[in-house]
Amino acid sequence: MYQTLLGSSSFFALLLRFDEDLAAQAREMGCPCGGVLHSARYARKPRGGPEGLGPEHAMRLSFCCSVEGCRRRATPPSLRFLGRKVFFGALVLLLPVLREGPTPERLRRLAETFTVSPRTLLRWRRWWREVVPLSRFWEAMRGRFALPVATEALPGSLLAAFSGVTQLGERVVFVLRWLSPLPSELRLDGRGF
Repeated sequence: MYQTLLGSSSFFALLLRFDEDLAAQAREMGCPCGGVLHSARYARKPRGGPEGLGPEHAMRLSFCCSVEGCRRRATPPSLRFLGRKVFFGALVLLLPVLREGPTPERLRRLAETFTVSPRTLLRWRRWWREVVPLSRFWEAMRGRFALPVATEALPGSLLAAFSGVTQLGERVVFVLRWLSPLPSELRLDGRGF
């Protein structure tokens, strides 16, 4: 079922609309200096989305303060992008879950279907299980769950923590929203994911 979701352009369009809403909220708040925020979107080269996504899906919504001398950048959280990772966040979340299990055949099929190398899939799994649980972000956010989330089973256990949301697409959106303030410095190595 996750594979169907990852191949759905309407799901990615929904994530874009959520990002636009988050951007509108950030713009309304303005700059801390009191200046007006102007659009300063920038291009990303996201990988892994379904065929036929328009160029708007490759733009990161961001703003820049209009006050000369400030010019501070304000980049709101995103449901489409996890920090600086080059793959769409939904893939970084869901492919390690789909990859669960010992079969090399499953790893090969996922790599072919989503054009992700097996090494990248293994790196994402390590990132979820070794980097995220040791981060300040995880320490601050994990307390929001009624029951502990098993770090050795991330990210599947994180999706399971939102089991009250029965619709699969909605559950993924809830998790991506929860992850949206994820800092970009959560990197397993010096490369982008």
